[in-house]
Amino acid sequence: MPRTPDEYAVYILLSGGHREEVRFVTIQEFQKWYSGELMPKATSNDFISVPIKNMQQEYMVVRPSSVVAIRVEPIFGGSVER
Repeated sequence: MPRTPDEYAVYILLSGGHREEVRFVTIQEFQKWYSGELMPKATSNDFISVPIKNMQQEYMVVRPSSVVAIRVEPIFGGSVER
């Protein structure tokens, strides 16, 4: 029986070499943000919001044209943090 991840760590790699980590509870939540916010504005220099639900009173905005790559990693409750 396959295990179900507790959350997903999404690493956003930006031009200039910066890397930001954002957590999503489900892969569908990430896909909704990715296909609804990021992809339609992929070449835009206007800022879009990146949802940060696990940190209160913080927010992040990025320019979609600055996103070079995205890596999604499933996080399991029994996993040892690296």
